[in-house]
Amino acid sequence: MSDLLKKKSITQLLKQGESKTLEKTMGAFDLTLLGIGAVIGTGVLVLTGLVAANDAGPSVIISFILAAIVCGFAALCYAEFASTLPVSGSVYTYTYATIGESVAHLMGWTLLSVYILTTATVASGWSSYFNQFLEGFNLGLPKALVTIPADGGIINLPAIMITLLITWLLSRGTKESKKVNNFMVLVKLVVIGLFVIVGAFYVKPENWTPFAPFGIEGIMAGSAAVFFAFLGFDALSTSAEEVKNPQRDLPIGIISSLVVCTIIYVLVCLVMTGVVPYTELNVPEAMAYVLHAVGQDAVAGIVTVGAIIGIMAVIFAYIYAATRILFSMSRDGLLPKSFSKTNKKTGAPVFSTWLIGIISSLIGGVVNLKELSNLANIGALLTFGMVGVGIIILRKTHPNLERGFRVPLVPVLPLVSCLCCLFLMVNLPGSTWLYFSGWLVLGIVVYFGYSRHHSKLQGGKTEEIQKQKAN
Repeated sequence: MSDLLKKKSITQLLKQGESKTLEKTMGAFDLTLLGIGAVIGTGVLVLTGLVAANDAGPSVIISFILAAIVCGFAALCYAEFASTLPVSGSVYTYTYATIGESVAHLMGWTLLSVYILTTATVASGWSSYFNQFLEGFNLGLPKALVTIPADGGIINLPAIMITLLITWLLSRGTKESKKVNNFMVLVKLVVIGLFVIVGAFYVKPENWTPFAPFGIEGIMAGSAAVFFAFLGFDALSTSAEEVKNPQRDLPIGIISSLVVCTIIYVLVCLVMTGVVPYTELNVPEAMAYVLHAVGQDAVAGIVTVGAIIGIMAVIFAYIYAATRILFSMSRDGLLPKSFSKTNKKTGAPVFSTWLIGIISSLIGGVVNLKELSNLANIGALLTFGMVGVGIIILRKTHPNLERGFRVPLVPVLPLVSCLCCLFLMVNLPGSTWLYFSGWLVLGIVVYFGYSRHHSKLQGGKTEEIQKQKAN
């Protein structure tokens, strides 16, 4: 048991954070845009309409606000950890330092599922906007090539292609690819601003009645569903070793990106449900649909192009985050060494990047969008809750550790964060719990079958035994 809960020392982690393996190229502005790029995407461009139509109606606004509050509690915990332990790995690294190796492995394993599934979900949503754009020129792809097998198609080809394109871009290195990402995020913000401004002139307050057609249960179910829309700010903590001044810049990036995104979501929800009845929003390209409904075809076309460019930034952020988790776990010996090898020229972990990209593209090409988002939600909620637990433990074990940011009202606020995450998890479907449990069981098998015996913290027991036999 002591081996399973063996922790990394804080000193060891801080030395790791000073490692020159990954090039330090990112500042507070880059981090904020990376966070906005990861958060603002499928949530506002795709899920908003689907959740309004099926779960919450116009009260989807409240669903977003509740989800934002839960994320806000978690964001404060992330900000303290990121400013205290500026090391790649996010909650995987934080858990390693506060609870122990076996739990850290499961958190890293969970994060991998969250990032891969989110990438696949976003790519699936991107496909709808892309095909609608092609249809505007009578060049739309055959339905069989944009529809998953469960819905009568063969494969979602655009989802696969865009994921592989972003993977190639990331394999060229963070320094080069961050410029493209910043551009994509700015385009996305301009397009969303255009939608809000134009759509505001067509809002009919009567469309907000009934405000909560599915009752409190619908609002809560909607909140659990749209929680997915806020995933992304946590991805910033995986970039810690590539940040110039992590103690200052990471808290700024995490908190500011969440605040900006919450404001954007509320404005978009107000306009979207005010322009057309919520019952009409059960479409993946909701923003463009709303504009077409009021005859603003030209603006709808601009929004579609902007969505095509903007959603790519989300795919970028999550493939990036997933590769950094693989990098961190591999560096600790919990996964094979090949995952932590970086290209000498670009500084990017090329093998990990392509592995994550290929897996994400295949999942996005064949799995239902709503199922993907629910699976990403449950994993994210678990990791968010563990960050709250970790903060409480770190305050007890290392009260004098230098912190660039401190969570107020510890342990009350982290505990509230944990309880909120648990509450939203309970509101997710039973099938989501079943699939997620299967993923965790697989993670446990990997840990006891490989990771525990190759862990550097455990002394790489398998390697020692092999050397003894050789001698």
